[in-house]
Amino acid sequence: MSELPNVFDADALTHAVHAAFAEGGALAAAVPGFCARAGQVQLALAAAHTIAHGGQLAAEAATGVGKTFAYLAPALLSGERVIISTATKALQEQLFRRDLPALARALAKPLDCKLLKGRASYLCRYRLELSATSGETPKRHLRQLADVQRWAQRTIDGDLGEVPGLDERAPIIPLISSTRENCLGAECPHHDGCFVYRARRLAMGADVLVINHHLFFADLVIRESGMAELLPSARAVIFDEAHQLNATGIQFLGQRLSSHQVLDFARDMLAAGLSLAGGLQAWQELAGEVEQSARELRLVAGRVQGRLPWQSATPEGLDATAWSAALTRLASALAAALTALMQCTELAPDFPRLAARAEQLGALAQHFSAPGEAALVRWLDVDARALHMVESPLDIAHAVRTRMLGLPAEGAEDENAAPPPEEGGRQRAWIFVSATLGEDERLSWFTESCGLQSAATLRIGSPFDYARQAALHVPADFPAPGSPQHSARVAQLAAHCAERLGGRTLVLTTTLRALRAVSDQLREHFAQSGAPIAVLVQGEQPKHLLMERFRAGGGSVLVGSASFWEGVDIPGEALQCLIIDKLPFPPPDDPLVQARSQRLEKQGRSPFAHYSLPEAAIALKQGAGRLIRRESDRGLLIICDARLRQKGYGRRLLAALPPMQRIGDEALERALNALAAAQEQS
Repeated sequence: MSELPNVFDADALTHAVHAAFAEGGALAAAVPGFCARAGQVQLALAAAHTIAHGGQLAAEAATGVGKTFAYLAPALLSGERVIISTATKALQEQLFRRDLPALARALAKPLDCKLLKGRASYLCRYRLELSATSGETPKRHLRQLADVQRWAQRTIDGDLGEVPGLDERAPIIPLISSTRENCLGAECPHHDGCFVYRARRLAMGADVLVINHHLFFADLVIRESGMAELLPSARAVIFDEAHQLNATGIQFLGQRLSSHQVLDFARDMLAAGLSLAGGLQAWQELAGEVEQSARELRLVAGRVQGRLPWQSATPEGLDATAWSAALTRLASALAAALTALMQCTELAPDFPRLAARAEQLGALAQHFSAPGEAALVRWLDVDARALHMVESPLDIAHAVRTRMLGLPAEGAEDENAAPPPEEGGRQRAWIFVSATLGEDERLSWFTESCGLQSAATLRIGSPFDYARQAALHVPADFPAPGSPQHSARVAQLAAHCAERLGGRTLVLTTTLRALRAVSDQLREHFAQSGAPIAVLVQGEQPKHLLMERFRAGGGSVLVGSASFWEGVDIPGEALQCLIIDKLPFPPPDDPLVQARSQRLEKQGRSPFAHYSLPEAAIALKQGAGRLIRRESDRGLLIICDARLRQKGYGRRLLAALPPMQRIGDEALERALNALAAAQEQS
């Protein structure tokens, strides 16, 4: 690894990028089927300029541009140390194992690249031993625990993603991985062979480091993953799938306390107490009281599920007396646990860590007992099994300006000051790339929420011929989105399209209630019609298994919500019809939506025009982007929301979509026939 140069030849980098993407250049010679696209070269040159001169670039590159190679090529050709952050572990793996090695070979650039994930992705040998010997591990997890033990004997990296059949959301993960709170650090008997610290040591020497947004923001807040030492030596930081930055960042910039955290603490305290200090404290009673207080807190919410606004001392809809009593009991149970743990701190390194956790959880319980700050938004998130208390900023703008870019806070006297130069006299390069960042040239939806109003912006359209490859249909005679008949009609239309196309249909819903209604009625329809079409439903299997079945081609309808609106790549004939049930406006009863709307009202701006509409436009663009993924794809997009036709804002939302051919009701059958005929001929 070389030191940061004092002189950087920006012209040489520009020339190298031109040569790499040129006809007959390095990429064309080494990458099968590579064909330079004007938009891809434009993005690559903009990234090269930013790397060479520093500053911030926000770039929207539509589907088909080839944004990955466009930002990777100048990063590698620059010879600089680069950090690349993306949205998910799956995308991390794709970059690390496929895209970066292929590009390094094509450019003949030696590559010292490392992959770094968060703690929960790595096996903790100490916690594995504790779970295997404590006797407190639930019986339903014992078989999976045995599988992990066998794998642990041969693993080199300790990456739990390598364990066959182990989903990243599996309940066993917290039992065999560490957190910042329960890690024993240098006092751990397995410290010398710790997979987390090994991964961080390797990352410190890498020229290219691939991380994810969660890890970046976790370190930005708690400086715990080693990134604090690595970032100063990185000349460029590139965020792919940057549209997720704001939603990811606010998770780490506020305060959170969940019943899961409390129950995990109680389980760990009981296991450590019984195995390391049995008889010295009433561990079962202490853990039982902590567990019961967490469960009682959940019971106060009753059958309510979802996000509850929390603008006063008590979340809306809950009994104030019961809520206060439950929080008080939780704080008391944690205080008793802390007292017991402090008496055992010299027996084993587990106890000081457990005491620190008890103290932190107790402080959070006290924090949420008091009213929240006016500048923050607070809410209660409740599902069938857990309760989460959340306090959050409205966006990440302040943190990005002050913690990332080193700029004064907005509104400060010197708020327009430039970031301080790095060693060598240049600013660090910050590059933000996504297929969807806004609906205007300034990419305001993204730049305002991320504090990047001074960033250079770039919008590059798709090279696809949407007018030839795709058609858009908005049914004229359709129930209103709020009508009880709406989901039934969506299912009826989806069934018709799927029967004409032999499956090959994806239905995206805006709510889980609609997902269940549509999928249930599709199954009922196909059971009665006898059509051999399977209905694949989000949540019934892991996402990757659903995608594998659907990509296999033909014979199925996939119904998804939430995460299926983005990050889903189904090229070819496996997907020919995409149906969106409603316009994806943010839910008006969501506390975060309400707080952001109130802020706009105070600024004299329209919450609908400046927040709800842009949010819907971005989400609609993301969802529609699932349909056409290659130059050879053909497809039909159906949006079952008459507001696109009837409301004045419909034109603004339609403008956010790719320029597909618009077809009416009379042309729908012809479009389905054409897709079916093309399928038979291929």
